[in-house]
Amino acid sequence: MPTERAPAALFLFAHQDDEYGVFQAIEDSLRRGRRVACAYLTAGAHGSGPRRNAESLAVLSAMGVAADDIVFAGDRLAISDGQLPRHLDAAGAWLAQWLAGFAQVELVCVTAWEGGHHDHDALHFLAVQLTHALGLGDRLRQYALYNAWRRRAPWFNVLTPLPANGPVERTAIAWRARLRHLARLWRYPSQWKTWLGLFPFVLWHYLRHGCQQLQPAAPARLAERPHAGPLYYEQRRFYTWDALQRDMAAWLAQRAAS
Repeated sequence: MPTERAPAALFLFAHQDDEYGVFQAIEDSLRRGRRVACAYLTAGAHGSGPRRNAESLAVLSAMGVAADDIVFAGDRLAISDGQLPRHLDAAGAWLAQWLAGFAQVELVCVTAWEGGHHDHDALHFLAVQLTHALGLGDRLRQYALYNAWRRRAPWFNVLTPLPANGPVERTAIAWRARLRHLARLWRYPSQWKTWLGLFPFVLWHYLRHGCQQLQPAAPARLAERPHAGPLYYEQRRFYTWDALQRDMAAWLAQRAAS
């Protein structure tokens, strides 16, 4: 069993259920005896937070993650789903303290820089900046969830790493594990509408590729648009790249002044 003194594997999520992108990485870390700790940086929207928290807590606990190592920081910071770019100061301060609280970190996983959801990209930005400041940049890995690269609306890619994010580190997933991961997707009943759309694509990924895909993450990439063409959150009119750039620039300016 992992202990508090064991090397840590840290998993950063913008939303409850984002963990589906790293089920295998979590299992692998636990198998290696790492202490797995997970942090969620937004709360659910429209009062859905407690239910969504309970769903993710149940999934991760069943996998073997200690309940005390699952932190819903979005609740503590009152950051609603979709609002993370507007709360980079509060989220960044909390995340910096949380990361620094682990004596030995072997892995940090964060949502990819892919233009899928603006909360995902905002969390990626903070993770890259803070891990490099703490000397953990070489241990940071990003995982794709969904993006609109080379897709026309309303279509999108699922679990598809962007080539611009660098070489892909692939770990094969055994068939039994693939079935476990697929079964877990139905343990988020509050998000059943979302999973009706996502499940076929995740199923196809497991059938065709059957691997966990991680990529390194670098500060230089943050100056670049995730990919050419409209980003998925722009297609859905959730946010804009220009607005995210302003949010990031404001955080950097405040950090430089402090």
